[in-house]
Amino acid sequence: MFRTIDLGKNPGVRQRLVDKSRPSLNVVIPKVRRIIEMVRREGDAALLELTKKYDRVMLKRGEIRVSKDEIESSYDEIDPGVLSAIREAAEIIRHYHSKQLPKEWNTEVVPGVRAGQILRPLDRVGIYIPGGLARYPSTALHTIVPAKVAGVEHIVVCTPPSRDGRIDPVTLVAIDIAGGGEVYRVGGPQAIAAMAWGTETIPRVDKIVGPGNVYVTVAKLLVSVRVGIDFPAGPTELVILADSSADPAWVAWDMVAQAEHDPNATVILLTPSRKLAFRVLERINGILKELPKAKAVRTAIHRHGGFVVTKSLADAIKFVNEYAPEHLQLMIRNPREVLRYVRSAGTILLGRWSPPAAGDFAVGPSHVLPTGGVARWRGGLTVLDFLKFLSIQELSRNGLRRIAPIAEKIAEAEGLHAHAWSVRREVLSATPVKGTRRGP
Repeated sequence: MFRTIDLGKNPGVRQRLVDKSRPSLNVVIPKVRRIIEMVRREGDAALLELTKKYDRVMLKRGEIRVSKDEIESSYDEIDPGVLSAIREAAEIIRHYHSKQLPKEWNTEVVPGVRAGQILRPLDRVGIYIPGGLARYPSTALHTIVPAKVAGVEHIVVCTPPSRDGRIDPVTLVAIDIAGGGEVYRVGGPQAIAAMAWGTETIPRVDKIVGPGNVYVTVAKLLVSVRVGIDFPAGPTELVILADSSADPAWVAWDMVAQAEHDPNATVILLTPSRKLAFRVLERINGILKELPKAKAVRTAIHRHGGFVVTKSLADAIKFVNEYAPEHLQLMIRNPREVLRYVRSAGTILLGRWSPPAAGDFAVGPSHVLPTGGVARWRGGLTVLDFLKFLSIQELSRNGLRRIAPIAEKIAEAEGLHAHAWSVRREVLSATPVKGTRRGP
């Protein structure tokens, strides 16, 4: 039922697998562009029309924003055990991200010349939380908590309504516990456009973060000329690198768990052990006989995943760095020894006791991670995504004397003669210009 690929016997498959991790977005760009333009022109009226069309929900303008009463009443609708778990997860995530906070500093680079770095949080951040027919309270925690740790004061949350027009109460509780501010029942590209341009109801933000489907991903990329974005975070990806020491049942469950997210998820077992690959395949077939979401899992593994047999562990690691998966799980004898060779992955899970599902909810690092090969140049969402690093420079008179000859030479080499003169403060202050007073 599922593909087993031997990279040694099929060298051309390697590049096809890597290329497949780079999604083609072109097919939806025209449609998303029209939605964005519609929201830009028509504001709230467009949001109401698009919500009716795509979410099949009739809203009035005053219902776009979720009321405080609705948020408060959502606490009464959820299981106390779930509420406790959300609170505990929020604290774990907060603790982890507080360790990411960088320090401000100031140093004397040469005598009389000081330079440093100060930090300022973004003023207003837009958070997109997928929803509609699903619920993702964990995404609220993994996006809002890092923003609050960074010091962002104004947080705008957009999430699509369910068919009854409501937002899932568990998600609302998670937003509230995480520290979210304004919540709007709007989803899809129209939500991204609203946060990028602003409407009569939804304010414009400085940056938009959060995962979504291909339409949301394209919308973020298109509005990135106007506002900041984090990165493409589309359907989930998992590569499990396993050797013969791995438990086939555990590998199978971790693959199935990640594929459960989305029929478009990519789940790959990468191993030099052909025997392990077939044993995992057997286990997955057994699991799917009992699993409620068996159809989605089967579709994901069949279309986008598979069992890849490599000639060696070193070859498998080389493939990992080419593929740059969102999640990389190392189910091998000595994962820490292999870790130093891994260069490209959104997050790395070490050893048999580190299932991706644990990281999805409560380990600490944000589960908003780069997909589609973006992990080649960055990792997941962090506190740094919500901070501005501002450089500061301060020169004394003697410091300017020390640095001016360097600046002059470079300025003249670039043909910027006014730049050269502007650093000659000693000359300028001593040479009166006709019609002006002598400088200090």
